[in-house]
Amino acid sequence: MAGPRVVIIGAGVVGAALADEISERGWTEVTVVDQGPLPATGGSSSHAPGLVFQTNPSKTMTEMARYTVEKFRSLEVDGKPCFLQVGGLEVATSPERVAELQRRHGWLTSWGIEARLLGPGECVEQHPLVNPDEVLGGLLIPTDGLAKAVLAVEAQIRRATERGVRFLDRHEVLDIRDSGSRVTGVLTDRGEIPADIVVCCAGIWGPKIARMAGMNLPLTPLAHQLAWTGPVPALAGRTEEAVLPILRHQDADLYYRERFDGLGIGYYGHRPMPVSADDILSVDDAEEMPSVLKFTEEDFEDAWAETRSLLPATREAKVEEGINGLFSFTTDGLPLLGESPDIKGFWVAEAVWVTHSAGVGRAMAEWLVDGHCSSFDLHECDVNRFEPHQLAPEYVLARDCRNFVEVYDILHPLQPPEDLRPLRTSPFYDRQQELGAFFLEANGWERPQWYEANAGLVEGRSLVTPNDWAARFWSPVVGAEAQVTRETVALYDMTALKRLEVSGRGAAAFLERLCTGKVDKSVGSVTYTLLLDRDGGIRSDITVARLAPDRFQIGANGNLDLDWFARHLPADGSVTVRDITAGTCCVGLWGPLARQVLQPLTDEDFSREGLKYFRAKQAYIGSVPVTAMRLSYVGELGWELYTTADQGRKLWDTLWEAARPLGGIVAGRGAFNSLRLEKGYRSFGTDMTYEHDPYEAGVDFAVKPDKGDFIGKAALERRRADVRRKLTCLTIDDPHDVVMGKEPVYDGDRPVGYVTSAAFGHTIGKGIAYAWLPAELAIPGHGLRIGYFDRRVEAVVAEEPLFDPTMSRLRG
Repeated sequence: MAGPRVVIIGAGVVGAALADEISERGWTEVTVVDQGPLPATGGSSSHAPGLVFQTNPSKTMTEMARYTVEKFRSLEVDGKPCFLQVGGLEVATSPERVAELQRRHGWLTSWGIEARLLGPGECVEQHPLVNPDEVLGGLLIPTDGLAKAVLAVEAQIRRATERGVRFLDRHEVLDIRDSGSRVTGVLTDRGEIPADIVVCCAGIWGPKIARMAGMNLPLTPLAHQLAWTGPVPALAGRTEEAVLPILRHQDADLYYRERFDGLGIGYYGHRPMPVSADDILSVDDAEEMPSVLKFTEEDFEDAWAETRSLLPATREAKVEEGINGLFSFTTDGLPLLGESPDIKGFWVAEAVWVTHSAGVGRAMAEWLVDGHCSSFDLHECDVNRFEPHQLAPEYVLARDCRNFVEVYDILHPLQPPEDLRPLRTSPFYDRQQELGAFFLEANGWERPQWYEANAGLVEGRSLVTPNDWAARFWSPVVGAEAQVTRETVALYDMTALKRLEVSGRGAAAFLERLCTGKVDKSVGSVTYTLLLDRDGGIRSDITVARLAPDRFQIGANGNLDLDWFARHLPADGSVTVRDITAGTCCVGLWGPLARQVLQPLTDEDFSREGLKYFRAKQAYIGSVPVTAMRLSYVGELGWELYTTADQGRKLWDTLWEAARPLGGIVAGRGAFNSLRLEKGYRSFGTDMTYEHDPYEAGVDFAVKPDKGDFIGKAALERRRADVRRKLTCLTIDDPHDVVMGKEPVYDGDRPVGYVTSAAFGHTIGKGIAYAWLPAELAIPGHGLRIGYFDRRVEAVVAEEPLFDPTMSRLRG
């Protein structure tokens, strides 16, 4: 099969990889255009130093890097290898970095990459240039190495060309042609190329090309310093390009690689140097190449001083050349992959470094040819993941520069950004400030983690202080808030959760087609259900509340849900979907005394029979009109109460005044997370993602196989009989051993899985960790261990839910 007409813009490591991968799958009507000469076209790939470090907190990014290593190892050009597998060594020069390397070793173990922690002497054995007086420890990844980027481009071009792919160099893209709703071609300075699909792999020029299709790409090219020394006497006589491991000295924002008898030195410790994609010189106007700017020696002074300290042999060498090379940075440090929400057929594969390039090429080829990616979970890479404020130029520039500064920093999982805050605030924000809220950020929202007003609740309670790492962005108030929620009642701000409205005469049929559960039910019904991809993987878990015959409110997980709905809308205009989050707000009122708070405030019947579990109704709470849903994510009696943003503060004040005399409190996200794990509730994006199906994730109760057809149903029937892994509840007896997520799980000494969500259960008095494990190990009572920094924490598989298994409190 020739496939549709595809034009790939950009012939760097990403464009070449995609052309190779897509042609291997049978699509050969493919044209790749680039403004520069092949194979060194002048973009970031042409000057990239080629270091491939696979370590990443993201499982997806690590897996893409692993595939890149595997593929590049198999490539050569005229007998010259495209990958030098010399290994990778990260060294620590501070105790904090030693602990960070232990954490990074945990990630690698979780994601299935061989790695080994080293002592100072072992670091010197691996890399004799390292100063033994400077280094406290290291992390060795034997499969890391050096990618020969330009050679890899050439090798993949040759393979694709043999299958019929056409490569056109010296073709500058001037415009993207479209019919108003779908792409039709690419206009270059040498004519127009018809296309059914256009994929932008333009790298640092990505924002400029994407704008031609009306797409706002949150990417900033930033200059990054790369210098090369002259001969280093200790390396004299080297005839191989590289023998020593590639080296990272992240305490000083530095990395190193050999080049025969000299060293390449990369530096991130200088000031951010952003460049507009529109200001990058053309291939003909650039002195060396467009992605290379003049080296600013003054910015490199600290790097050179630190280099001579860590690698004393360089004191006898000089920096002989250097560049400020442009690379792509994004607001969250992840790639931008996917299709435009407005112009069908216009795709992007941007902000991809050499390390992940072949993996991205494979992911995009699968996505395009098969309609979904089967090799990698792409939810955190989808270009449509961003909220509108995250596309604002000021936001993009500030956060991209911040990510440059923090690229080698030790970052806590809860650590919030400090710049451009507050951006989004609920109507209760000033009330929360008055109560001493400690705010973290969620999609731009200021979200309380706990309230200092509750500090007095700590006294007299048995509350455990976790280990130092888990105690960051933590307070004992979190435990008190969780316990008081179970004892009396608490108000939770749920405004940050995405809310969509689906309406129109075809709304019910539309949702039935997308959802695994039955949602075409009576007005007032609320349904927990799943969205699946065609392969049966979970795209999201949502709640669907039917508020009128032709109007539904969706409790969603983020912008990707909105994008998924929009892409499946019927062409006849019978369904409308819109984001109502900004115009609404939500208070969760939960706890055993919740009914005593709410019932006196309304004429509506909120008894057990008056509003049953998973039902919704319209009501007035005092003078505020609300949509009340009998739901509880913390496992206690209560409601989600929605109103318009203009009346949100009045709702909050009304509930707060009624709750206080009963011992009620306000509570934050820290307590919320602890309570939901005690109840066994999953969090999409953390506990389950696109790579998991409902049977593995323990949410198959949300699938109604006897209903009509829905997306993914056929695939589910195949997957149902072959469950090889399970999301499993583990408990930890030692109260100080609170893990944070992404740690490896061991059966004996054998790594068998990894932690997703974790917290201390303040009701049950134990640590809780959910983990992906082989199905045969998910047996209650089975003992396991969790790798936590340099220790192994004892854990045991537990029956779930850990709290209120009979649902008596929740349904009370």
